[in-house]
Amino acid sequence: MCGIWALFGSDECLSVQCLSAMKIAHRGPDAFRFENVNGFTNCCFGFHRLAVVDQLYGMQPIRVKKFPYLWLCYNGEIYNFKQLQKQFGFEYQTLVDGEVILHLYNKGGIEQTASMLDGVFAFILLDTANRKVFLARDTYGVRPLFKVLTDDGFLGVCSEAKGLINLKHSESLFPKVEPFLPGHYEVLDLKPSGKVASVELVKFHSYKDEPLHAACDTVENLPSGFDLETVKSNIRILFENAVRKRLMAHRRIGCLLSGGLDSSLVAAILLKLMKEMNINYPLQTFAIGMENSPDLLAARKVAAHIGSEHHEVIFNSEEGIQAIEEVIFSLETYDITTVRASIGMYLVSKYIRKKTDSVVIFSGEGSDELTQGYIYFHKAPSPEEAAEESERLLKELYMFDVLRADRTTAAHGLELRVPFLDHRFTSYYLSLPAEMRTPKNGIEKYLLRQSFEDSNLLPKEILWRPKEAFSDGITSVKKSWFSILQDYIDQQVDDLLLEKAAEKYPFNPPKTKESYYYRQIFEKHYPGRSSWLPHYWMPRWVKTADPSARTLKHYKSAAQE
Repeated sequence: MCGIWALFGSDECLSVQCLSAMKIAHRGPDAFRFENVNGFTNCCFGFHRLAVVDQLYGMQPIRVKKFPYLWLCYNGEIYNFKQLQKQFGFEYQTLVDGEVILHLYNKGGIEQTASMLDGVFAFILLDTANRKVFLARDTYGVRPLFKVLTDDGFLGVCSEAKGLINLKHSESLFPKVEPFLPGHYEVLDLKPSGKVASVELVKFHSYKDEPLHAACDTVENLPSGFDLETVKSNIRILFENAVRKRLMAHRRIGCLLSGGLDSSLVAAILLKLMKEMNINYPLQTFAIGMENSPDLLAARKVAAHIGSEHHEVIFNSEEGIQAIEEVIFSLETYDITTVRASIGMYLVSKYIRKKTDSVVIFSGEGSDELTQGYIYFHKAPSPEEAAEESERLLKELYMFDVLRADRTTAAHGLELRVPFLDHRFTSYYLSLPAEMRTPKNGIEKYLLRQSFEDSNLLPKEILWRPKEAFSDGITSVKKSWFSILQDYIDQQVDDLLLEKAAEKYPFNPPKTKESYYYRQIFEKHYPGRSSWLPHYWMPRWVKTADPSARTLKHYKSAAQE
């Protein structure tokens, strides 16, 4: 997890423009560097480093003697860099996993490079010999990337939008900043003036397809066929492999633990693999909640069962409310459910940074979208429509849960790892018949739970614990987090303001005082940028005006039982 930033063809003084790069300093608290590109006086890179792999040679932009014309700035982790080295006979100069990007590009061009990387990444690759700039981002957008490209060819690229919004440019006062699409790469021509022209934007991987890099994965070909025992075994093998490959780190590993199925599975497998690999420190697990919240109690059970060094972060409603503005500034969104869920994650990340030496943090993100874990999936009209909805959610992850998980941890200089979004695991899960993946017997993620039923990784009541939305699970069942927020905000927003909300904010107009309050804060920091969020996150197939699971009938009946 780092912060990357680059400009090509800047008309303004670079030393002034470079101040914008400091807006993402939180992403790399260990070191930073600015570097001008030789021969192009108006092009430069900025890099904020979190040292996780190769403490000595990990500074960027990365350049190696073999390819002096290549410059690489990347944020991410490439889990198969050693396998690729074996397969293609690459000679590395550093221990940095990202160096493989230079070798792959030299060998087979940008398309092969992007397709062969097993990991999470956002990168800027400059080839001065061929006058090309390449941008690329991983399949699910686990690592963030934003860009600004003006009509006259000025390009700015950054891990977060806040590093681009104040850039100066002669052509336009507020150049359009937009997220770079996950699973894509872009090719741009670099002109002698340092300006660029976009040549093509290419989608290099669709998450339903088995990735090209599966050919050099450590897991050999799995048995095919859809009989239940084969499927369950394949799910276990692929998921364990997804966790194993993410153990690559020279810094201490920890794990977020809400006590729900997803984070509990990750923590249990993580601990098992750390023992097998003789990692000689205890796994720290972290739960957050208000006194006696369901998440805290469930996480305690899991930690006792697996034997982790468990930390509980207790917060009160006052602390949560006070964090709202800095959370929205970090997130760069005003989506209601994202803001609610981010507050707990932001506070637990703050605790990890201040009180512990864990830096690489595992988490259960992506499972709900992949395995149909949201409660509204019980209302899906058919297995096929449920499967379509699952794919839509995965496609939009970079605007919602993946965005939340990245920004709340990165705000405190932590690196997040999400095994549920492993390419091989997700492509296999999505290849299963639609009927197999739906909720069954009133229980969501039925297939995933079944797959681990005989593993003794988790207590039965955790393995079969019903879905609890993270933003709700951190508070008591008697009073949900969203109700606490709404009670507070009710006093802050006048009825008249809400009545005129659609006039003031015609795009995605706020319908409630809560959404109005978040929007006001967002517009204060990012005026006129509301299009970053194309729509609010809301459940499908149910009548509700609120995204919280606790407003759904299915949740109520489950809680009463």
